[in-house]
Amino acid sequence: MARSLPTAPIAAAGLIGGYATARFTKKRPLGGAVLAVAGAAAATQWTKARGGKVAGALTGAYVAAFAGSHPLAKKVGAWPAVFGVAGAVAAASYVLVDRRAGA
Repeated sequence: MARSLPTAPIAAAGLIGGYATARFTKKRPLGGAVLAVAGAAAATQWTKARGGKVAGALTGAYVAAFAGSHPLAKKVGAWPAVFGVAGAVAAASYVLVDRRAGA
């Protein structure tokens, strides 16, 4: 059986890469596309590794992290907010999926 891709870096890269893309290109839809593609890739792996319940919970956390980074950025700054929520989602993904799946 082939090992699955590690999902923690995919999820973190989606959040960080989505923000970076939107910021540096000044095209928010392009940043949203990066966020969505990485989120879909992570969700596919989450589902394969742990099923729909865990995938749903992690997908919810991913979306909540994106939404929550906006008000958090007003308190701590944009980059710290993005890195903070990306780290939180990556940690959850590692604990719930990657560590158990051997990724």
